[in-house]
Amino acid sequence: MDRSSLFQLIQEQLDPDNTGFIAVENFTSLVEHHELQLDPSKLDMLLALVQSNEEGQVCYQELIELMSSKRSSSFRRAIANGRRTLQREILLDETGLGLYKRFVRYVAYEILPCETDRRWYFHQNRLCPPPVFIAIVTIVQIIVFMCYGIMLNKWVLQTYQPDFMKSPLVYHPGHRAQVWRFFSYMFMHVGLEQLGFNALLQLMIGVPLEMVHGILRISLLYMAGVLAGSLTVSITDMRAPVVGGSGGVYALCSAHLANVVMNWAGMRCPYKLLRMILALVCMSSEVGRAVWLRFSPPLPSSGPQPSFMAHLSGAVVGISMGLLILRSYEESLQKQCSWWVIVFSFITFLLFAIFWNIFAYDLLGVQIPPPP
Repeated sequence: MDRSSLFQLIQEQLDPDNTGFIAVENFTSLVEHHELQLDPSKLDMLLALVQSNEEGQVCYQELIELMSSKRSSSFRRAIANGRRTLQREILLDETGLGLYKRFVRYVAYEILPCETDRRWYFHQNRLCPPPVFIAIVTIVQIIVFMCYGIMLNKWVLQTYQPDFMKSPLVYHPGHRAQVWRFFSYMFMHVGLEQLGFNALLQLMIGVPLEMVHGILRISLLYMAGVLAGSLTVSITDMRAPVVGGSGGVYALCSAHLANVVMNWAGMRCPYKLLRMILALVCMSSEVGRAVWLRFSPPLPSSGPQPSFMAHLSGAVVGISMGLLILRSYEESLQKQCSWWVIVFSFITFLLFAIFWNIFAYDLLGVQIPPPP
């Protein structure tokens, strides 16, 4: 029985009057007498949702959303009941898995703090659509770096080369009217060390996050961190340019680390304390290196070196917007008041930054270095 036929059967037999509710006894009878083409974990969640209703009724729309794998609040209620009543072996005890399924299980334990969430993700995971956003961004960053490295014959501290700063991708305060630069700077990097650090974190953290939470949510988080990075620099470090994808990278990393801390007891990733300390040390060292290059450049330069504020603003985006996204696995963001508060705050910041870039430079008399 395909899904559309099942939906039609449920509505015709169990809710002929279109009341929007289905009696528990009727739905249980349907499950027992008809073969449902569903993953075992999804079927368990449906039964848990049915049994959790004290009024003897189940909302038809909630059942449709859950069976369609749509993000809805009913999922969280269903797994809460399933955690109390469902008796299943944990994923670590399953044997005979192929290479891809073992990787999916690894991702589930790396990202999700709840065993029922992990079981759900493991059983409903499909390779399509693949996690392409982070992979494409990383590949483009590597290609751009290789092109400029060959052209400049320089692989570290490329920002000291005048031709590097002439790139149409670099954010420079003198070119802030070219709006694409507030995003495109993420493809340029100071040197091999910054590119390697960002690419490694993107692939190690970004790809698993994209596999679990989807391309739309993770791309939104990454690009919000990138945009917040350039806008923050234009407000707080008005004479400095910006290069590197650190705004997006720090948004992903800070969101993941904050999620791990807030769900410490439920996370089952190995050596989590050691890895947490190592990640914080590496991220702090990268910020320290950026501060050093900004205020104590090791080589003579024709203008200010790239700002470090994109790192910090990316982390703020991750702790606010990113943490809510990661805590809302299989739940609708649009139905959460806190999500709209964060969206409103980000839009307010965006509008303030736009007006700041239009008027503040002239009003404050900021001496911008001549654009290359």
